[in-house]
Amino acid sequence: MKKSIIVLYSIFLSLFSIFSYLFVDPNLLYLRSIYSDFTFSSRLLTSVFYISFIIAFFIFYGIFINLLVKKKLNTRDVFLLIGITFVILFFSYPAMLSYDIFNYIATSKVLFFYQENPYVIMPFEFTADPLLAFTRAANKIALYGPFWILLTGFPYVFGFGNFITTLIGFKFLIGFFYLASVFIFWKISKNIITVLLFALNPLIVIETLVSGHNDIVMVFLAILSFFLLMRKKTFLAVLFLILSILIKYATVLLVPIFLYMLFNVIKKREIDWKSVFYLSSLLMIVGFLLSPIREEIYPWYAIWFLPFSFLVPNKKLLLYISIAFSFGLMFRYVPFIFSGTHAGITPTVKSIVTFVPSCLILFYFLIKKKLGKT
Repeated sequence: MKKSIIVLYSIFLSLFSIFSYLFVDPNLLYLRSIYSDFTFSSRLLTSVFYISFIIAFFIFYGIFINLLVKKKLNTRDVFLLIGITFVILFFSYPAMLSYDIFNYIATSKVLFFYQENPYVIMPFEFTADPLLAFTRAANKIALYGPFWILLTGFPYVFGFGNFITTLIGFKFLIGFFYLASVFIFWKISKNIITVLLFALNPLIVIETLVSGHNDIVMVFLAILSFFLLMRKKTFLAVLFLILSILIKYATVLLVPIFLYMLFNVIKKREIDWKSVFYLSSLLMIVGFLLSPIREEIYPWYAIWFLPFSFLVPNKKLLLYISIAFSFGLMFRYVPFIFSGTHAGITPTVKSIVTFVPSCLILFYFLIKKKLGKT
């Protein structure tokens, strides 16, 4: 049975990877030979396919958790599943749900090709650049921290001016930090259930290995800083938290709790690390919920808090709400896939699918608690 499920999962991932190429942008000349207008001309069917894939993703996720809890999967099986997920989805089309990876390339090109300051000069100012045909944020200066811009130099420079090799390099960069995050999760928790909760969560898998969002880099560096603090390596811990903030500024929310931990480490006091991860998750949830102040809640923002939630699986309410958020957030894409517009009822539907699953979980726990008292 175990072997059959792993095979089915591999086939499923392959089909999802193939499905992603239906979203190839018509202006992406580099992949014009495989362009299909299916997602534009058959929006209802595309929506049905997408919803089916997401539900199947979470069914597999639940099956793997259940099998692991019942000891029908072992540590080797989990790492095999992670490896299969990484390899297959590495070859998926990254702009299936978001164009951010193209924006990363365009911003990197401003610095490393045009040798201009990306915090001053916008990509669209280079009017003859072919990237402008399919880049969605070319009219903005760099949106991320300077350490992220520097990191993008590796895939850009070693792409040797070829778009496809550069794109592969960017996917590899994000994939590397995904695997590094899995490793640090294992080092911190020594709990394979915790590793599985993180590494095979559908939102984390899709937004990282498919869409290539840099949030995983930010979170990895933050968790690495906590791990180094656990090992009493204070200088490196401070350094990596700063680097995390210089990827994307969301982890600045962790500074108060980090300073508290740093003080206790220097004073050689005991630290309840489970409480640290729990409070860190709550802080990052606050940041996640406040994100509409700047623009809107994007599904990949859940990567800010999910890893911390999974490091305290004994906090059942937090765990279930986090998984419910990851489930609901993946359906935020459906209104646009179906209608092709961000206007109309799209924002309302996005809000409903985002919050209803987690609210139902909260309601369930409240009812359960009340019945328990009576």
